[in-house]
Amino acid sequence: MSNLFDFSAKTLGGSTKELATYRGKVVLVVNTASECGFTPQYEGLETLSRRYRDQGLEVLGFPCNQFGGQEPGEAAQIGAFCEMNYGVSFQMFDKIEVNGPGAHPLYKWLTHSAPGILGTEAIKWNFTKFLLGRDGKVFKRYATATRPEALAGDIEKLLAA
Repeated sequence: MSNLFDFSAKTLGGSTKELATYRGKVVLVVNTASECGFTPQYEGLETLSRRYRDQGLEVLGFPCNQFGGQEPGEAAQIGAFCEMNYGVSFQMFDKIEVNGPGAHPLYKWLTHSAPGILGTEAIKWNFTKFLLGRDGKVFKRYATATRPEALAGDIEKLLAA
């Protein structure tokens, strides 16, 4: 697999979405959780989505329960939580694994394409972010603690390219 467009994922609604539908878009991929200290980042992600959507940004959320069991709910619960508490309107996908043998193929590719600190490929915690250019290739990986608004400059650079 060579770029985002080679993958598909199941949405919270249960349908399979080909990520090739995002061809030509700048895409921000984030592993999320509803019961994490970083969960308020949903607000910043939604702000980015609304601010840059018309210019070509798509935010994709991938719930994951691998870090402290902080995403225990099923798809309907996750969707309701995100909409009710943070007004999330960007695309949310069904719960996946991001590490280990059961990791979603997208995350295996993302972590290999953009290793973290000291070259480690594993996702360390919820809300790790990957920003991809219009070509579907990883531009940069951001740590959990990096607030969504801190990505605005890089997003603007990729949107202008």
